[in-house]
Amino acid sequence: MLDVIALGSRYGRIPALAGVDLRVGRGELVALVGANGAGKTTLLRTISGVQPASSGSIRFDGQDLARRSARQRVQLGIVQVPEGRQVFGPLSVEDNLLLGAFARGSSAGLEPVLALFPALQNKRRQPAGTLSGGQQQMLAIGRALMAEPRLLLLDEPSMGLAPRLVAEIFAQIAALKMRGTTILLVDQNARAALAIADRGYVLETGRVVLSGAATDLLRNPQVQQAYLGM
Repeated sequence: MLDVIALGSRYGRIPALAGVDLRVGRGELVALVGANGAGKTTLLRTISGVQPASSGSIRFDGQDLARRSARQRVQLGIVQVPEGRQVFGPLSVEDNLLLGAFARGSSAGLEPVLALFPALQNKRRQPAGTLSGGQQQMLAIGRALMAEPRLLLLDEPSMGLAPRLVAEIFAQIAALKMRGTTILLVDQNARAALAIADRGYVLETGRVVLSGAATDLLRNPQVQQAYLGM
């Protein structure tokens, strides 16, 4: 579904990505792990069109995305859940979800999305800013699902959450994968991300340094020492 080929991106004169090759097959959950500053968020932002590419190419279902805006990429089915959740605090839970369906022009997915996240069901009229961190993360994912993504980009969904909530969020991500959602997942919690992934990539200073089956990366001594605390 997604082919990233020799991708580069810059912030001014500072290179953030250099020659990144990555692929995501239809129905796969692919994890992208690495230290802070490795370029993980930049890679997601470049795929979604928020950050411009300086070299290389991105192909989605065979289509070159070079001339596609972020809005057009959403319409194609590439939807990103941003780092830090970024829900609209004063708006209700329901209104936040409806904003996710803006490009589709239909609210038909509202009840199915609320059914996926029962914790939001009884808070649908409540301002999003009053939710707990875990509930806000559910809301951010639900808002993305309202756009009916063909490729879901998840950026640090466990950030700032208690361990119990981290386990709950990752269980929900795994359930989305089981329902057939194609997912590219970025998270500092490398162990949890790789545990639910089919394949993984390790990014260091804007370059892919390791890739393979998620189970192989979990057993890799280099990954264990650098990211798993072993």
